[in-house]
Amino acid sequence: MLEMDLDIWELVARAAIVYVVLLLLMRMSGKRTVGQFTPFDLLVVMLLSEAAGPSMVGKDQSLWGGLIVCVVLLVINGLVALTTTHFRAAEQILEGEAVLLGRDGILFESVRKRHRVSNNEVDAALRASDCKLDAMETMFLEADGQITVQKAHASGVDK
Repeated sequence: MLEMDLDIWELVARAAIVYVVLLLLMRMSGKRTVGQFTPFDLLVVMLLSEAAGPSMVGKDQSLWGGLIVCVVLLVINGLVALTTTHFRAAEQILEGEAVLLGRDGILFESVRKRHRVSNNEVDAALRASDCKLDAMETMFLEADGQITVQKAHASGVDK
């Protein structure tokens, strides 16, 4: 239970490599994967964790091996958060940026489709903002996957 089968540095390297590869895969999969999970997205995340586990610990089933991998993952996650806080370029690469989905009542269909945003998600965002499409000033797909809507101001009246 406490005796490790792998060298500590191999566990650290395995955890770091898996973290980086999964981070890249999640970034390539798009904003919607991260933002709001459907049951299918949740299933993929669960299966990814099951598949990635053995690649991080190899044949080591010890308590210490698992704890070392957990610590490495938390440290790397903290370093990524620290890096994105201090360096704008890292933030753009690792977290992404908001994407304009529509302006002045016009939804940009090609952008919506490219980012795999369904019409149902657009409609839900409009309802949540109590805004009709023709009254929408801007609609953004945020870096975290949420959709935000800004209403157009009534002529001559600022809200």
